[in-house]
Amino acid sequence: MARPPALLPDAEALRGRIGADGRLAVRVTAGAREDSVTLFDEAVLVKVRAPADKGAANEAVISVVARALGLAPSRVRLLRGAASREKLLAVEL
Repeated sequence: MARPPALLPDAEALRGRIGADGRLAVRVTAGAREDSVTLFDEAVLVKVRAPADKGAANEAVISVVARALGLAPSRVRLLRGAASREKLLAVEL
């Protein structure tokens, strides 16, 4: 069975959450049922199917956020939070 497509917000709405310094703070749920990015009042929630094991979830977060922004994954990198649910990403627009 094919994997369902990720549920992603409008790219411009997500770009509006990126700070002037190119940083995006996200809260991650690993091992979720489906990949998604959800925008709340002050938070960006990223859910990924990958388990929180050996960096698999971190790689998935980078991939999903890049896809939501319409960027290559090489333009998004993890700055802080490798072992935490709260992560800080650097985004090159």
